[in-house]
Amino acid sequence: MLVFTFSLAALLLYLTLRGLDWEAFWNAIRFGHYEFLFLTIPITCINYFIRALRWSCLVSSERKIPLISIFWANMVGYMGNAYLPARAGELIRSAYLGRQQGLGTSFVLATALVERSLDVVALVLIGSVSLLFQPDISPLLANALRLMAFAGTVGLLIIIAAPFQEKLIKSVIAKFPLPDKISLLVAKQLTLFLIGIRSLHNSRRLGFFTLLTAVIWLVDAFANTVGVRIISQTLTISQALILLSALGLSSAIPSTPGYIGVYQFVAVAVLTPFGFSRANALAYILISQVLNYLLVSIWGLIGLWRINKSRPSPVVNGLIKE
Repeated sequence: MLVFTFSLAALLLYLTLRGLDWEAFWNAIRFGHYEFLFLTIPITCINYFIRALRWSCLVSSERKIPLISIFWANMVGYMGNAYLPARAGELIRSAYLGRQQGLGTSFVLATALVERSLDVVALVLIGSVSLLFQPDISPLLANALRLMAFAGTVGLLIIIAAPFQEKLIKSVIAKFPLPDKISLLVAKQLTLFLIGIRSLHNSRRLGFFTLLTAVIWLVDAFANTVGVRIISQTLTISQALILLSALGLSSAIPSTPGYIGVYQFVAVAVLTPFGFSRANALAYILISQVLNYLLVSIWGLIGLWRINKSRPSPVVNGLIKE
């Protein structure tokens, strides 16, 4: 898998850089209007807070958890995703919050997996609907998009209804010719996943989660419409949503830390039909990635510092061990 991951990243990076106008690329980087960062940075940081608020809808279904603890766990997890392979940050943020709040890592990880799964469904729906607002779309593509939107809606309904069919799902899995250890592992992970989904069976919580999901992606899209002005380009909200959908869905592809190769290829493929040159598309996604690395690193390191600061000192014979 490691060989495949790096080979795929190298291939996509080669396809992205082949025939690139390097002079135009470096000019876009050098002469960028970086004053727009004073807008994009606060918007992005606010969105990090909204994401923590959304996760709290799931995590706080058992008992009330301080939002600030969820925020720091999220940022430590995002930093882990940025520097480690296989989205290891999801496990890191779950382990941190589960142990700190006494919820257990398994339950918190289940809510994190549900959050990510629903994000995938949301991205399919958002990308499909946003493409319909693009001019000169072919009837064939329009029909395909309607099919994708329908599939996304069905997927969402299945995820919500799955806990009511736990016995049926487990019986189906049991019929597969799997080794006992793997079968038990699958059954255990399924149970945890369904526990996470059950946290959305409260209609008020589900409505709030759905609203926050829409807000998160709209705010992200707005940040991108501002960010592309760094390289003197423009994007509409629907175009920015298409870009975010493509980048988000591409994160499911096995890739190197930071999605090197994958994000560059996807950004160039999506942005060039919107009037971007390949050089400008590549310049923008690199600026965006560097900014994201800086922000998640700063917030993530602060989160790690707060974890160490709040960790109780061990007591030996009534004395605090330094």
